[in-house]
Amino acid sequence: MWQQAINGVFLGAIYALFAVGYALVFGVLDILNLAHQAVFTLSAFVALAFVAQGNMPLAIALPVSLLAAGLIGIGLERVAFRPLRGRSDSNISGLISSLAAATILEAIALQIWGPDVHRFPQGTFPDKPLSFLGATVSALQLTIIAVSVVLMAALTTVLRATRLGRQIRAVAESPRAARILGVDVDRVIAWSFFLSSALGGAAGVLFGVAFNSVSPDMGRSVELKGLAVIILGGMGSIAGAVIAGFALGLLEVLTVVQLGSSWRDAISFGVLFLVLLVRPSGLLGKAAIREA
Repeated sequence: MWQQAINGVFLGAIYALFAVGYALVFGVLDILNLAHQAVFTLSAFVALAFVAQGNMPLAIALPVSLLAAGLIGIGLERVAFRPLRGRSDSNISGLISSLAAATILEAIALQIWGPDVHRFPQGTFPDKPLSFLGATVSALQLTIIAVSVVLMAALTTVLRATRLGRQIRAVAESPRAARILGVDVDRVIAWSFFLSSALGGAAGVLFGVAFNSVSPDMGRSVELKGLAVIILGGMGSIAGAVIAGFALGLLEVLTVVQLGSSWRDAISFGVLFLVLLVRPSGLLGKAAIREA
């Protein structure tokens, strides 16, 4: 049982980190950035290139990849979202624009790295098995969980205790009121995309290292899980995304153990459906959306 719990927390940490980026942009703009999964993929490829071709340690390649992902996020905001803001159909047009951006970014990855699955060089991370309460946990799993928790805690600290965080929450509440109070709304939104994409990029690198598999379409399945997580947790709720991410990871692992891998997605999305029937606003509810 402990073994499955550890595996579930490990998987849930990646889901939660990916979904937190989704939730941040939705909380500010009320728009789903469907290019988030493409940033997830590109960041994994960037880290792979630095490690495999540049002989860079993973400990350095990870923050460099986060920076690259954040810059891609700023570019997405400038090109795919900012020109559409203020239009009456900005939500729908922004959604379509993000889909187009995701397709373009995937095509770029496909052109540069090709369609094959790529793997990190052997020894990229010294994966030493450890014993914990009768279960076996690898050093890589513990590191991924720790990195995910630290990054999510850092985002919470930024949102709660910094001037930028207060500005992000003000813009999320009312962009017009924030602008009247002297907040540079465009700058705050750009920073929101930077933070969101950096977290999504971190999830991509950790996912690629965890499963030692990086491909141009690796973000598509995770995107569906990320959407499920933010819906289950409450749209736009950072805390809800964290809780739902870990819950989904645990649910998937237990389903595979008890029923087999073929039932994993069916059970996960079935539980999502039942939760939404009982509580349509998600686990933390609509009131939590603007608290993030």
